[in-house]
Amino acid sequence: MTRPAFARPLATYRLQFRNGMTFDKAASLVPYIKNLGITHLYASPIFAATKGSTHGYDVTDANLFDPDLGGREGFDRLSAALSAAELGLIVDIVPNHMAASLENPWWRSIVEWGEESPHARTFDVDWAQPLTLTVLGGSFEEGVQKGEIGLAIDREAGVLGLSYYEQVFPLLPSTYKMALEGIDLPLARTLAECGSSARADEDEAFHAAIRQAIDADKEGMEALQTALKAVKPGSILALSQAQPYRLMDWKKAASGLSYRRFFEIAGLAGLRVEDEQVFEASHRLILDLVRKGIVHGLRIDHVDGLADPKAYLDRLRAAVGPDVPIVIEKIIEEEESVAEDWPVEGTTGYEFVAALAQLFTAKDGMTTLGAAYDRFAPGEAYDDILQDAKMLMLRENFEGEVKALTRIGKEAAGQADGAGTGSAEAFAGALRALVAGFSVYRTYGTDGPLNSADEKVLDAALAKAAGDLSVEERDALGDIEALLRGRRPGEKAALFRTRFQQLSGPVMAKAMEDTAFYRYNAFLALNEVGGNPVEPHPSIDAFHDAMVRRVSEQPEALSTTATHDTKRGEDARARLYALSQGPQRWIDAVGRWHATQAGSVKDLPGGKAPEPAVEWGLYQALAGAWPVGLKTDDAKGIEAFGERFAAYVEKTMREAKLRSFWAEPDEAYEGAVQDFVRQLLSSHTFLQDFAATLGPYALTGLYNGLAQTLVKLAASGVPDIYQGSETDDFSLVDPDNRRMPDFARLERLAQQPATIRLDLDSLESGAAKQALVRRGLAARQALPNLFLKGDYRPLSLSGDHAERFVAFARVYQGQAAIAVAPVRIHDLLEASGAQGLDTAAAEINVHLPEDLIGRTWHDRLGTDEAAVEADEILALSASAAAPFLLMTTEG
Repeated sequence: MTRPAFARPLATYRLQFRNGMTFDKAASLVPYIKNLGITHLYASPIFAATKGSTHGYDVTDANLFDPDLGGREGFDRLSAALSAAELGLIVDIVPNHMAASLENPWWRSIVEWGEESPHARTFDVDWAQPLTLTVLGGSFEEGVQKGEIGLAIDREAGVLGLSYYEQVFPLLPSTYKMALEGIDLPLARTLAECGSSARADEDEAFHAAIRQAIDADKEGMEALQTALKAVKPGSILALSQAQPYRLMDWKKAASGLSYRRFFEIAGLAGLRVEDEQVFEASHRLILDLVRKGIVHGLRIDHVDGLADPKAYLDRLRAAVGPDVPIVIEKIIEEEESVAEDWPVEGTTGYEFVAALAQLFTAKDGMTTLGAAYDRFAPGEAYDDILQDAKMLMLRENFEGEVKALTRIGKEAAGQADGAGTGSAEAFAGALRALVAGFSVYRTYGTDGPLNSADEKVLDAALAKAAGDLSVEERDALGDIEALLRGRRPGEKAALFRTRFQQLSGPVMAKAMEDTAFYRYNAFLALNEVGGNPVEPHPSIDAFHDAMVRRVSEQPEALSTTATHDTKRGEDARARLYALSQGPQRWIDAVGRWHATQAGSVKDLPGGKAPEPAVEWGLYQALAGAWPVGLKTDDAKGIEAFGERFAAYVEKTMREAKLRSFWAEPDEAYEGAVQDFVRQLLSSHTFLQDFAATLGPYALTGLYNGLAQTLVKLAASGVPDIYQGSETDDFSLVDPDNRRMPDFARLERLAQQPATIRLDLDSLESGAAKQALVRRGLAARQALPNLFLKGDYRPLSLSGDHAERFVAFARVYQGQAAIAVAPVRIHDLLEASGAQGLDTAAAEINVHLPEDLIGRTWHDRLGTDEAAVEADEILALSASAAAPFLLMTTEG
């Protein structure tokens, strides 16, 4: 199917395929998505993944549409529906890794054939040792002795292999004779002969021959299966040593893997897309879809995991041409920017979430919350927690990577001038200190010197690392510095540089997002991917600065407020922002609850459960996720919410990695914390107090949710709507945020006129937010160049409460838009409710710059788009949706 290229994305709608979302289900939603004003459907991975995958990032075949989603025929139906509606399609692709699973034919090939496999160089495997398969619940020897591991034939795959419960790991064909020695059966001899003559480049014919032999001798097959069960443990152990792989305890993955993995997930093996053949093989289908005009944009998963992101993106850009939008999943820290020479439109938008936190977080209130948290749960400062988490990752979770990098670095350093003669322990110590010293995810050096931005990053990390090192470790640090700055020649030096850069990113991600964010609970609204839990200077001016930069650096990056990876839903975060705007009421309530619930806290050998930091965080998490409209006497509703919240609590305890772990859960500790939560949710006294305390913050949160939506629609970047978040999104961290939304409800709401009503029913139902999305996206479609290319200008406001609002203009040639939204209004609402906010808004005036004076403005939030004449002043009260305003002019 060929169709013309679509215009640039003006707004995207992210669908999470799987969990009930199929191609046909998505096709049925096309009219609804179109009606919102979306221009491009933004699809999570749609290619074949492991059976039962809930996310699709564990790809097993990048050139096959997932049969569980509807296969090629289902995709074609979705594509036809999108084409008929004139909607584009952006697809999330995964170049960094694939599933380390026998379901993946490329991985199965290297398991079976080892270095003989055509795919031996497809994955980042160290073939100096056997391929490690972390699938066992204990040691291999124990598994054999217990009878868990044996020999079996997998007829469907056409292999003889080592069996472990339901899995059969194929033997190297040349070892079939060894495996079948002493079994005097015709079929055994046939299989041994097939194995002896097998070739890796003709493996399909080999497997077909095995199946044919089995089918031709069914009686012999039964006898052979019986004989295989009788093979002695010693023979199985000897046979295993002849294989190109080793089955090992999954708990040993951190220290003994022979391949690069995605983060710390042994089930995801790194791809070598820097190799042109691997690139072509793993991108064949997606490039075909792009070239035929069926796919109109690409989202690149985990670009920082690649050996050379720029080289990959250059190759991809050359393959898809200059007009296909490419956005990358990359976390930008503080003042970091996407490299100017990367041929991409920008990122998927986590830095936009961080910018919004600047807008809605009141600095004084955040400081007050932090001080109260420190009194309630005395402990390490956040910077120390993050540093401890990094060292934990480097010493335990990434122990194997550090060992391998130490070996490579020692060899590389020793290639020049006799350097690198210190101990491996000193080198590893210096290496850990340097990685832990990084303030960003990674540098991007390939051949030659680092660029100036990376030089600054490395300089700062070296200075931080050197402080606590021994003399020998400092010498080793000098060797590492020389390698990273490109001062050492040779392949080993280049390999060290690449592997170092591929390690620092995962360490930062796992230490910060998946450890420190679950340990430091002062103000959970800031514990977000791309964010900073101790943001030093949140301000409206800081938000303006970020948007000015965004126009300059990545005007077509996605502006997201929720994704499948965010720590909580966008409206949960919007509600929690209110705590910083009125902290004392919350602090007093936590002190009250702590006293009344003291009897539910258990004393365990490891300390109190929950400990104060966890208890503080639980109250905030409950506040963010509490469903709108859930009554304290709704037993069934509270039970359903409690099940979701229990999964969240389990994740927080294990991700914190303090008293319980995914690999070794502390059942007593986890049970005590879960009991505490159950007691909260079953206590009528607590629930009544909680609901009364939450009420004012919940109301502020509804307005905050509308405000951040308006800002997203009008500010720099391409607004991305995560499935269902066009109404209310109070979800918890994944997998909760990947649930299928109630699209029937969303479609019913969308059948109503797009009138923005600010009554409580409209706010709580999400109708007001959905109407705002529809009106705002209609404005974008009416003036696409303005919102895609326009400058961003902060505007000044006057009025008694001007500091509680944000205002900005977008200007492009003769076109302009002005947006105003309330961002710090909690005390107004708490004191006088919506009437207090309306009174404040009525006094707000927007001061127009000289080039926008004397124009006619059209109200984009009112159904009739009334015209407003304005000279130097534009009154917020002129908006039909005040205290929200979006007006445009065309000169």
